[in-house]
Amino acid sequence: MTGILALLLGSGGGKFTIIQTFTATQDWTCPTGVTEVEYLVVGGGGGGGASNGAGAGAGGYRTGTGLSVTAGTTYTVTVGAGGNGAAGNSDPGDGSSGSNSVFSTITSAGGGGGSSYFGPNGINGLPGGSGGGGAQTGAGGAGNTPSTSPSQGNNGGGGGATSGGGGGGSGSAGSAGSGNDGGQAGNGTSSSISGSSVLYAGGGGGAAYASGVNGPGFGGGGSGSNDGTPAGSGIPNRGGGGGGGGGGNGFATSGGSGGSGVVIISAPRAAASTTGSPTVTTSAGRTIYTFTASGSITF
Repeated sequence: MTGILALLLGSGGGKFTIIQTFTATQDWTCPTGVTEVEYLVVGGGGGGGASNGAGAGAGGYRTGTGLSVTAGTTYTVTVGAGGNGAAGNSDPGDGSSGSNSVFSTITSAGGGGGSSYFGPNGINGLPGGSGGGGAQTGAGGAGNTPSTSPSQGNNGGGGGATSGGGGGGSGSAGSAGSGNDGGQAGNGTSSSISGSSVLYAGGGGGAAYASGVNGPGFGGGGSGSNDGTPAGSGIPNRGGGGGGGGGGNGFATSGGSGGSGVVIISAPRAAASTTGSPTVTTSAGRTIYTFTASGSITF
């Protein structure tokens, strides 16, 4: 497993909660005695459009409690990759959509790619967990695609006269571009499942034309650009959309890449021993085991 494995232990009855954070695709075997889990599944964010391009949509955001699992069963955990930003040139493609993240029966769709001016799919944003923004008067892509309940995301914003719309986020839709100014991204959603509050699945900001104001990204999403400044990319393992690449004054800037997704599983367990020298701390009557290198824990 890459990343950090944090285990939160309760103070009473020898019981604790194990929290496993997956930042790459791998298998998970359900421990003995565990029948249900809490989960957070975030898809990979889309890539931003180029050349006055739109911000991309965030990966789908799904979370819940009481998901039934079977002890001894091995579940494949799939962490979706972020989409690539469109290349900045005179004939840009659109940003590519992110990939799905999956745990058990829960699938969070990849975010929709942001559109580019003169992109092959027109100037409309692509659909996804949250939709990508539209470029230069194009419509934003549909979020919550495919449909889930509760909704996994929101729509992207439409493009301005010469600017890109903001990508949708899990917390709100992207805003439309206005004139030369890029639209701001839709916000993400905060989760504390990992033991600390983190904002996931925000959209990418839309690009501005020339010296117009670029749209900001939120919740792990990248900001759009203007003139020749680089577009921002989504933060890895937060599922944010990439920002749109700016244009004008001889520039045709590439879009930012989407951030990869993440899967976090929280399950009740009883503990025995550990190897690998984890850091052990206490907080609010709980014991926290943090692994930053390989090790094991016996239940």
